[in-house]
Amino acid sequence: MSKEASKSDASIRASSPNLDVYRQLFDSILEQRLAPNTKLNEQDLAQVFGVSRTLVRQALQRLGAEQVVVMHKNRGAFVAAPDAVLAQQILDARELIEMAVINLACGKLSLQSVNNLQMMIELEQEALDQGDTGTALRRSGEFHLRLAEAAGNQSYVHILRGLISQTSLIIAMYGQGGGNNCARDEHFELLQALQNGQHEKSQNLMLHHLGHVRTGCDFKRRVNSGSLANLLAG
Repeated sequence: MSKEASKSDASIRASSPNLDVYRQLFDSILEQRLAPNTKLNEQDLAQVFGVSRTLVRQALQRLGAEQVVVMHKNRGAFVAAPDAVLAQQILDARELIEMAVINLACGKLSLQSVNNLQMMIELEQEALDQGDTGTALRRSGEFHLRLAEAAGNQSYVHILRGLISQTSLIIAMYGQGGGNNCARDEHFELLQALQNGQHEKSQNLMLHHLGHVRTGCDFKRRVNSGSLANLLAG
């Protein structure tokens, strides 16, 4: 792993144990190490992360607010498993938010923002070159989040964080393999169009880019429940 990759991955960790647990769980969902329908036992997670059940519960509640985790009375917390109708609605919502981000960011990105986004593109490609599709998927999500941050609307960032994680769930549940990960060249072309202030081109590129998720999914597909064993193995 490059120094840039290590720095980027380290940046998502936090000094707060509660936030650290939240982000590690979030990453595990993005990287598909926690599959849809996985039961999230508080005691097991507390042992995995070396924290109290209270901190785990707080992290699960935050993920629940983002609809990435669902709480079932008398059964506990599970990784969300959106049905086909909800999956389509999630993708619709993501398109709306991403287009709003485009409208704010086009022609207004700072040099620092462009450099940061370029770094994420390079890190995503590095992971793909190494055959690490889970990390590549997470870094792809980070590219979209950093673009939203650069656009300057924190509400969009908050909403998009949940939608990106839900998109990863959709890919895990319905993806047919191949073509679901964001393409490096498309990210690069999108960044260039935004930097050059090409508004219509940026919109079209984003819609085409997000369209890969829909075309790469079979929404009639069923999914089996996951297990915490994947997280323990990681």
